[in-house]
Amino acid sequence: MRVEIWSDIACPWCYIGKARFTKGLADFAHRDEVEVVFRSFELDPNGPKGVSAPVMEMLAQKYGRTLEEARGMEEHVAQSARAEGLTYRTEGRDHGNTFDIHRLLHLAAARGRQEELLDLAYRANFAEERSVFDAGVLLALAVEAGLDEAEARAVLADDSAYAEEVRADEREAAELGANAVPFFVLDRRYGISGGQPAEVFTRALEQAWAGREVEEPAPADGACESDGACAVPRP
Repeated sequence: MRVEIWSDIACPWCYIGKARFTKGLADFAHRDEVEVVFRSFELDPNGPKGVSAPVMEMLAQKYGRTLEEARGMEEHVAQSARAEGLTYRTEGRDHGNTFDIHRLLHLAAARGRQEELLDLAYRANFAEERSVFDAGVLLALAVEAGLDEAEARAVLADDSAYAEEVRADEREAAELGANAVPFFVLDRRYGISGGQPAEVFTRALEQAWAGREVEEPAPADGACESDGACAVPRP
């Protein structure tokens, strides 16, 4: 069975949803026969490259909230992350264009190190004081993930490298009707949107493996839409 996951590093629910899916997969009897592939989806594809802004200010502007209200929104997301055993910083994070990250993830996929780089990028963005919108940080993460430094540097220096692979993923997402992430596709037959509870993923995997129709789960609060808006619990 193949599971494809469309996500973006800037999406907190993708960070949380990956952890929940991993737990759900661990409880699936045939987990060793599941291939997981990560696909690209940009929440802010029109954002200028190399420019980032504080997350709190972005949230306040996007939702028409005060900075204090934005902090409350972030804290609610943080609580969901911490419930999954994840570290989540509510202060000091930034937000920006993720195209270079996705291009580097395609290089990592070609070298068999995609999930390693993805996990490192999530950790850097949400748990550590490291900006994934800085080329130097991205290069360091690539090396930590096991990629060749010279090759990763060359990809970052060439805006066309793996650009078509990223765009192809995004076109596929649109064709599949995915307008929010995380978006999970099981064997190109069933789609699950949002950071669903782990047991929902386990049940869906079991149903798909048995060839039964996968029950459509209830809509999840945990998703970020293509305009960059994320469904967040209100304080």
